[in-house]
Amino acid sequence: MPPRRPRPKPPPATLVLLVRHGSTPTTGKVLPGRSPGLHLADTGKDQAEAVAERIGALPKVAAVYASPLERTRETAAPIAKKLGHKVVAERGLLECDFGEWTGAELKTLMKKPEWMTVQRYPSGFRFPGGESFPEMQGRIVGTMAKLRERHPGETVVAVSHADPIKAAVADAVGTPLDLFQRIVVSPCSVTAIAYSPFGPIVLAVNSTGALTELKPS
Repeated sequence: MPPRRPRPKPPPATLVLLVRHGSTPTTGKVLPGRSPGLHLADTGKDQAEAVAERIGALPKVAAVYASPLERTRETAAPIAKKLGHKVVAERGLLECDFGEWTGAELKTLMKKPEWMTVQRYPSGFRFPGGESFPEMQGRIVGTMAKLRERHPGETVVAVSHADPIKAAVADAVGTPLDLFQRIVVSPCSVTAIAYSPFGPIVLAVNSTGALTELKPS
């Protein structure tokens, strides 16, 4: 009987550290969407420096990606500097396209009858003239797949926005998109997802603590 061949080892997991951008002057007040020209507030700059220190404590990070918007690139800049990388723009990390709702005050939007649909049935909602939530989720999940292909077995940082990160978490844990609003992603928090051949593993969500112990149990 011929000896059994050893099973080939599966490709190692890629760890994606999803970072929400820091606070801006309109955070919690306005739905800025993809509007250009919105920069970090002083608080957001401090948050970006703090998250750069936390990520800098990790042994090796292969790359730093960011949505092309100013607030994400400004958040990614100190992280990249700390790690000795340049920030790579990745359009798949962009905020949801809010269409005609872009730039509106949240207190005004909350009075719309559609607001309850956004909160309770997002899978059935498309922003007027913009993206639907399923389209946004498909985009961010596809971007995670691209990063895994580019960086097998490595750790990468991806600076994005609250809704895309929440949508990525919902996909990773198998939660219906209609429940993704229950996930909290605060400014400059870190959400860590390991993407392996056997599926994603969520290691942290909305983390503001140490990252050095991130590993599957």
